[in-house]
This record gives sequence, C-alpha cells and structure tokens, in this order.
Amino acid sequence: MLQLEHIDKVFFRNTPDERWALRNLSCTVQPDEFVTIVGSNGAGKTTLLNIVSGNHFPDRGRVIIEDHDVTSLPAFRRARFIGRVFQNTSQGSAASLTIEENFAIAYAKGRTRGLRLAISEHLRKKIREKLAEVGLGLENRLRDRVGLLSGGQRQALALLMATIGNPKILLLDEHTANLDPKTAEKIMNLTNLLIRDDHLTAFMITHDLGDALKYGTRTILMDDGGIVLDISGEERKKMTINELLERFSERRHKKFANDRVLLSTETKEG
Repeated sequence: MLQLEHIDKVFFRNTPDERWALRNLSCTVQPDEFVTIVGSNGAGKTTLLNIVSGNHFPDRGRVIIEDHDVTSLPAFRRARFIGRVFQNTSQGSAASLTIEENFAIAYAKGRTRGLRLAISEHLRKKIREKLAEVGLGLENRLRDRVGLLSGGQRQALALLMATIGNPKILLLDEHTANLDPKTAEKIMNLTNLLIRDDHLTAFMITHDLGDALKYGTRTILMDDGGIVLDISGEERKKMTINELLERFSERRHKKFANDRVLLSTETKEG
C-alpha cells in the first residue's frame, strides 16, 4: 500500500518565481490498484511521481510504502521496489549497451553496489521469456545494441526492464506520448498485461482521457497541485470523457486547460 500524507512541494521558494507544485495532497493507493492520472497544465502530475520515486523530497508531509516511512529515502534507495518508465524512449535504457546488458543492470538495480553486468543462464532465460511475450522478435536479439531498436521497441524494453525486478510500485510518466497510435496501443496492452499478471501497484500519467478511463481501476484528475476528482468502481465504468470534463469545470469553475488532452478528446469524440 502507498500512502501520501499532506504533501507540499514548492519550487523556488521565496523568490519571484515561487511555484507550488503540490498543495496538501493526500492519497492512499491499495495493493494491485492501477491509477491513471490526468491533469491541467502544471497540475503537479510529474512532481507527484517524483515525490513517490524519491527524485524530489516533499517540503511537508510523508510518503509511506507498506507501512514504512520512506519520505527521506533517496531515489537510488527506492529503486529496488519502484520501477519507472519515462516519456522519452531513450531515457529508460542505455543505447550503447546490448539488450541483455540493459536487463542485467535493471535486474541488479537497488540490489548490489557497483556496476555488474554478469548474466546468469537463469536471468538470460527469464529475459527471453519476457521479451517473447511482447511478440516483437527481441528474444532473439539479446546481443544487439539497444540504440539499433525503434522507439516502440525501446519503450517495450523499458517497460519490461522496469518490471523484471518485481517492484512493488510502477510509475509510468506519459510512456506512450511519443509513439504512433498503433505502437502506443501495443505498449498499453503490454502495460495492462504486466500490471495485472505481476500484481503491481501502478500510477500512470496520460494526456489521453480515453486511455485514462479505459485502462486501470481508478482515475485521478489533478489541478493546481491537488486532486480535483478521484473516481473508481461503477462511477468510473459509466463515465464518459465529456462527463469527466464537466465534473472538472463544476469543481474548479474553469475549463480544463491542457491542449494535448483536448486534442485527444476531439479525436476520439469529434
């Protein structure tokens, strides 16, 4: 279980550029929950993930994972139980290393000191099995350098690498945003499969309101550093994109201000 208690995060405090990224944000996420996150421009979505991962520390509040207070634990100390996939397809892997070398680093993350690229036959078999599930033929290319792969292949690789160490929490930061629609759908199907089969607790930021309601078990809508809507269960199953936007307007007395999300909405419902 993940608990965020009264989280504040302020950037450039006491300067003309002071910006509140998160304001008194509290949230509890149960094991196996798959939470999709959407929000207006500058709502604090990525900052929220950075607080969970340990890349940022809150100015106030606590981060608790499975009853352990990890608020002051840096990112490298949380790496063993938190996996993350970024929007940039090149950010989750090392282009100059082979596929199996990248997997070895991912598997050892948070477990050992130093850089160890020794790959056992057991690990190599596990890597092949994981890659075979994707259906991209990568299981036969373990010695190929990652820089030779397409963006979709690299993102599938990053997703598998983030989950190979059996993390407790998976963080997805718009991980399909830079992919073409067909590839993005494949990656989302893989994402759904991994989260379900590995019983992961997951946060996924997306600019696609359709995906926010289609995937996962719960949707959080953020604005101005806080949670505006938190929907799940039957309410979420019945909700449309337009209803979600209307609920936001009712709560915030303004329109949802995110051009990328609105473009996605028009494409789906226009």
